[in-house]
Parts: sequence; C-alpha cells; structure tokens
Amino acid sequence: MKYYVTSDVHGFHTLLRDALTEAGYYRDPGPHKLVVLGDLLDRGKEALQMQDFILDLMEQEQVILIRGNHEDLYVSLVTEDGGKPFSHHLHNGTFDTALQLTGFDKFMARYQNWEFAAAARNTPFYYRIIPAMRNYYETEHYVFTHGWIPFFDDYGKYRDSQDWRGASQEEWRKARWSNGMDAAGSYRGEKTVVCGHWHASYGHARFEHKGAEFGPDADFSPYCGDRIIALDACTAVSGRVNILVLED
Repeated sequence: MKYYVTSDVHGFHTLLRDALTEAGYYRDPGPHKLVVLGDLLDRGKEALQMQDFILDLMEQEQVILIRGNHEDLYVSLVTEDGGKPFSHHLHNGTFDTALQLTGFDKFMARYQNWEFAAAARNTPFYYRIIPAMRNYYETEHYVFTHGWIPFFDDYGKYRDSQDWRGASQEEWRKARWSNGMDAAGSYRGEKTVVCGHWHASYGHARFEHKGAEFGPDADFSPYCGDRIIALDACTAVSGRVNILVLED
C-alpha cells in the first residue's frame, strides 16, 4: 500500500490540494490512501471545504485519520465549555473554526453560546470525522501519530516504554501535545514514528543547526532523525503543506 502522509493542515484546503497534486496523489493509479496526522482545522479559512474533502475520502475509504490536539480543543469548546470562547479557543483558532462550520456571527455566538455549541455539535466534523479518528495507525515499519506515543514517567519526563499501545485515553490526550522531536531521544522502538504537532523547523534548528525556527532561513521541510519523521510545516507561517510518500 502506498501512503500519502500529511499533518497539521489546519483548514488550509487549497494548500493541501496543491501539495497533493505536486506529490502525484491524484495521478496515482495504484491503491493508495491519505493519512492525516491530526489538526485538520483551526487557523485557516477553508474549514467547510476541508470538511467536505475529508467526508468524500471517508466515503471512498481512502483516508486514515489520526486525532490531534486541535480536535480535542474543538470537542472541549462545544461540550464542557458550552461554546464559550475562552482565550485558548481564540488564539488556537478553534472558535473561528466553529464559526465557519456553523455560519454563526461571532457576536451572536457569544450571546447565544449554548445554541452555538449545539450547532457546532451538529456538524459532520464533530459527529462523523472526529469519531473516525484514531490515536495511532501502525504498519510494518511505521507508527503514525500526532504529537508522540505515550511514554511518560511519574514526573512527566519522557521514558521508553514498550506498552504504549495499551495507554489510556488520557495518556493519549497528553501525548498529542508532545514535541516528538524532543521525545525521540528516549525512544527505543524499532519502527519509525511519523508525527506532527510541532513545527519541523524546530528539529532542523536544534538538532541540525540549520537555520532558525522562524524567520527567512527557517526550514519547514520534514525533519528526519533517528526513528522519527516530523511533518508539521507550520502552514499558517510557511504557506506550505508537507506530503510524505511511503510504501509499506
């Protein structure tokens, strides 16, 4: 099977389509699937287009969806937070995503927050796409996840663990916020972990001393280290989406 892997597309549907076209995704006559390593929405302004694009791929069974921390944020906004746009929902773009998906005016959304939350729960993104997401997907040589696999000690430090597949949902939720490039140094598994969440320029800057994290010399291409490939292109800043093509 050939996999076209991307991560953290954050509602930039046009950029994703352009990147897939350049990677040969639409011209590929063989069996292939798109793997999205979480954070489908937030920040970009094409939430509806991205939602429709993913729904179409789901109907054709051509997509594997991994859950990211921004999906957790959306669920938090429209359930326990009752649609109230707390600061983390604002600066992470979650409130804006819900506005796009529901068509609510931002002032009315604040005034009628419970109606807004109900409308946001009544979107395909909430009741179809998010439930279809998994914590990880595994092939013979690769593990695909969002931030990193769960392996923390009692002090919150990274530690190697062979039983991460049996981690609790709370442990997976925490792992979705992890910087995989930092965690990889403690990883002793045989498979390569392909992850997102943290901008790949971090790995180039810190471990390769190649440019800065941000700025004109930042390198947002995939970071490849020892048993890790990090894909987050920080699309809102770089204007690019990374696509990794793998056969396994």
